[in-house]
Amino acid sequence: MRQLSAAILLVASLAAGLSAQEKSALSAVTRSFVAIDAPVIALQHVRVIDGTGAPATENQTVLIDQGNIRELGPDASVKIPEGAKIVDLSGRSAIPGLVGMHEHMYYPAPSGSGPVPGAPGLLNEMGFSFPRLYLAGGVTTIRTAGSIEPYTDLALKKLIDTGQQPGPKMHITGPYLEGLGSFVPQFHELSGPEEATRMVNYWIDTGATSFKAFMHITRAELGAAIKAAHARGIKVTGHLCSVGFTEAADLGIDNLEHGIIVDEEFNPRKQLDQCPPDAGTAIENVDIESAPVQAMIRKLVEHHVAITSTLVIFETFQQNRPPLQQRVLQALSQPSRVDYLAVRTQIAEGPPPSVNLLKKEMQFEYAFVKAGGVLLSGEDPTGYGGVLAGYGDQRQVELLVEAGFTPLEAIHIATQNGADFLGESDRIGTLKSGHRADIVVLKGDPSRKIEDIENVELVFKDGIAYDPKKLAEAVAGAVGFH
Repeated sequence: MRQLSAAILLVASLAAGLSAQEKSALSAVTRSFVAIDAPVIALQHVRVIDGTGAPATENQTVLIDQGNIRELGPDASVKIPEGAKIVDLSGRSAIPGLVGMHEHMYYPAPSGSGPVPGAPGLLNEMGFSFPRLYLAGGVTTIRTAGSIEPYTDLALKKLIDTGQQPGPKMHITGPYLEGLGSFVPQFHELSGPEEATRMVNYWIDTGATSFKAFMHITRAELGAAIKAAHARGIKVTGHLCSVGFTEAADLGIDNLEHGIIVDEEFNPRKQLDQCPPDAGTAIENVDIESAPVQAMIRKLVEHHVAITSTLVIFETFQQNRPPLQQRVLQALSQPSRVDYLAVRTQIAEGPPPSVNLLKKEMQFEYAFVKAGGVLLSGEDPTGYGGVLAGYGDQRQVELLVEAGFTPLEAIHIATQNGADFLGESDRIGTLKSGHRADIVVLKGDPSRKIEDIENVELVFKDGIAYDPKKLAEAVAGAVGFH
């Protein structure tokens, strides 16, 4: 009887806990970053850039009800219910929350002394700083595009989904599908196609919703991984080297990362299933307008293979780019700041490159889209530490404009295209009635001046507005450590 009574009390306490959680879904930690939380919110006098690529519309009202956009239209036509929280956004713009498609929860481990010759490349999980920085930057949905600590990523997703920690909605990519020869000790190396199949199925069962193949995977391993993933409705992307883009398209891959800079199929020293030792150099002699490259583009378009643009990571290897920002230095731990500035200085003081690879990649991505290809947007916070969560996604949109896209096209690539690829376009990616209220409020007009995308004043996720300044201040000096 005593045991039965204890069980009844346990069930009752669990039910009470669940009831309390339903009434107050956000923890005290998460709520400390909230700027606006009300059942009904009316954003008035705002310029709306809806993410579809359509022109901005002035003097709009966005009515948010229980986390959804209930109505969106001219100020004069939207009736505001009694008791609604009214927010005057004159001089502000509203865009959809950014959908980051090449994001990570890790960052290069700091040494505090600059590059260490011969040291293995190690990566630290940023489970504290990165979720906050993504949200502060207006990124409300991410795909992790490769995990070094997938169990941690899955746990972070749960903490964010239940309101225990602030952060974006997360689509978790499984561990890297890498072959023999990895330069990162934290990556598992596949032993063959059978293991690739087992690994895909295990991580789907564990919660992964996509996979990323990496540089040394073989065609047999990649083909097996794609077959296993597709059998369960899961997509595969890749940062490839040993397998060319054309080969990957024939194998059925869904997405390719970074663009032509990493595609070695035009390298005359490329051997089957091998990443050439001079990878990354032959691209200097590749002509984007040449028949072989144009044929590759047509193949990707015909096979519906998307490309994820990560111009922002390539920019860091250009001299004196990007502009040095105090907000980036403020977020970095002291050792990470030393490392970043040391390498940046080395690049700035070194000889200028013979070919501007960033411009070549921009040319490729523009040609790909004009040929009918689907371009996604991401940041890849790796390299030598010059790209940070959230801030890098904003810079990425600016670089798409530098590549030749209009500001409206660039915002469309960074919002609706990502939502479409994730199968979430009925919920996120555009501002329209019935969608979740994932909205970034910006001071200025990014449809005219794309740099205004950095002027984030409020970030709504599921109808709750977060304060980007508080989120950024909370992680000052943390990046590199946690």
